[in-house]
Amino acid sequence: MNILNTEISKNGFISLKEKDLNFKNEINKLKKEKNAVILAHYYVKGEIQDIADFVGDSLSLSQKAAETKADIIVFVGVHFMAETAKILSPYKKVLLPDLNAGCSLADSCPDNDFREFILKHPDHTVISYVNTSAKVKALTDIVCTSSNAVKIVESIPKDKKIIFGPDRNLGNYISRLTDREMVIWDGACHVHSEFSLERILEQKKNNPDAIIIAHPECPKPILTISEFVGSTSALIKFTKESNAKQFIVATEPGVIHEMKKLSADKFFIPAPGEDAECACSECEFMKLNSIEKLYTCLKYEQPEIIIEEKIRKKAYIPIKRMLDLS
Repeated sequence: MNILNTEISKNGFISLKEKDLNFKNEINKLKKEKNAVILAHYYVKGEIQDIADFVGDSLSLSQKAAETKADIIVFVGVHFMAETAKILSPYKKVLLPDLNAGCSLADSCPDNDFREFILKHPDHTVISYVNTSAKVKALTDIVCTSSNAVKIVESIPKDKKIIFGPDRNLGNYISRLTDREMVIWDGACHVHSEFSLERILEQKKNNPDAIIIAHPECPKPILTISEFVGSTSALIKFTKESNAKQFIVATEPGVIHEMKKLSADKFFIPAPGEDAECACSECEFMKLNSIEKLYTCLKYEQPEIIIEEKIRKKAYIPIKRMLDLS
């Protein structure tokens, strides 16, 4: 079946819903034929989450990539995530539906600049957030995610100095929680850094029963007004277990798809960004992924993630340290 040419139906033209269904059917066939697994992040579109074999946050996806028995990993997320899968599974083919699906946070920390930063602070243990390139991970002592950052920082002896990068908001938040002074790289995620405090407070005024929840990549003023702060998976767990019925969600709104699936009786309000014309703040890179691109990627096994083996081996060490601690 050449799905790309399936345009005409009995009514004249195939609907978008019918086309997506055809793509999904073909994707499921290709998965079986090629022994492929689809890993998707909570931030991608809902229809992709629904067809994925596993949906998760950065930590759980890293764990799944390390343990999968599939021959092909299709990582529906952003580039650094697919790189992490390749680092952990070098003998598997790792695919990313769109190579342009980058990350503003990872891009805010070029490896050459980070190397110079490390050299200026000798005798520091380097902790890098998973939202970094393979080359930055290769310069790192141990990787962390927002789920385990506190545990990772607390695993470092108190007499050891720490460099934390690249997210300044997460770094400062973890520093406050652990009471550890850290040298923090000045990077940020464009989604989390652009939430509007004023507009969120206005939402709260209009929805007084709603609980504000936030990801620790948000700036301190947003975290200060939030009633719960946690990683993506922690936010989902909180909304599922909470007795509250309304939530203002200060993270990428793709996560609301999973929240609604687990709590159909609850109401979720995406926190707004600074742009008054937009109701929420989306990751433009995550949203580059589509059902059609996923199908094409799996059919032709392109684009493939390739990492220089020297870099991969160096990057593997800090990731493995994280997984062992997690």
